[in-house]
Amino acid sequence: MDDRHMQIGEVAARTELSLRTIRHYEETGLVIPSARSQGGFRLYTETDVARLMVIRRMKPLGFTLDQMRDLLDATDRLDGDGALDDDEREALLERVRGYERIATQQVDKLRVQLARAEDFAATLRARLPESEPVCP
Repeated sequence: MDDRHMQIGEVAARTELSLRTIRHYEETGLVIPSARSQGGFRLYTETDVARLMVIRRMKPLGFTLDQMRDLLDATDRLDGDGALDDDEREALLERVRGYERIATQQVDKLRVQLARAEDFAATLRARLPESEPVCP
């Protein structure tokens, strides 16, 4: 990946996360800035941004910080340079599969909630006079 360093403001804009949220994820050990500037500013790489995007995608699915940490640990070890024996690799892949199953279940639940919300909005729309403009 790109070795270019970005300050936290650029990372926040790219990930659509607040500075406070990124700092919180740093405090909890989910993401560690790759470097610090001479002035002490946090510096991030594309790898750090990708990690934050994984966290951002897990959050609305209800994953806890511990689950996020566990998944990131598994993917870090799978992607790392260290040699893994077959059993270790399979155990890590099974952890990832478990999170994929949970994510799929959560997505299905969200689809049901969305369908109910759309039905509710349609019910309300149907009660309004036809002459009123409908917001998109």
